[in-house]
Amino acid sequence: MASISENQKAQIISLLQEEHLSREEIAKKVGVSPGTVSAIKAHMTMGTYQGTPTSQAEADELIEATEITFGLERDLQLTLRSNIQQLEKGLVIIDNGKEYVTEAGRIDILARDPKDTIVVIELKAGRAVPEAFTQLLAYMGAISKQEGKKVRGILVAGDFHPRVVFAARAVPNVKLCRYRCKFIFESVE
Repeated sequence: MASISENQKAQIISLLQEEHLSREEIAKKVGVSPGTVSAIKAHMTMGTYQGTPTSQAEADELIEATEITFGLERDLQLTLRSNIQQLEKGLVIIDNGKEYVTEAGRIDILARDPKDTIVVIELKAGRAVPEAFTQLLAYMGAISKQEGKKVRGILVAGDFHPRVVFAARAVPNVKLCRYRCKFIFESVE
């Protein structure tokens, strides 16, 4: 991911605090990708960053955390695309190997299960906050409207905010899956 400027970062944080613009609107206004806006919002939501950074060190930390989040989500997506059967037996990816664009935003992975139900898969590096659950439901609604078929969702994250867990209990066609990482170390010759 290309680094964002201090001015862009401050603009994003300020616009996020207003809470009336979508990530796409903020991204367009500031000249960054919607993913950059999402990453900064995620770090703000987790309580890591409050308000506009007051020092260069805090700004650099935010940019680094944003880049790490993108890297983790990108790696998670690539790994899952290569091993979709580990998530759930019988899933077949139907998005031609790239994020699927809907009027609600970009779906990380779109698949179909053996019962011909479309499965929206949303990935979150780290902890999934309530906004992630809302995002998944919005994607499911957009696909349902677009395709006119049964849709269900899977939210994949390292951990889940308690509200996400409670919300998922009330929505029978949504499943939460926690990922775990296993590191393998190899010598470099």
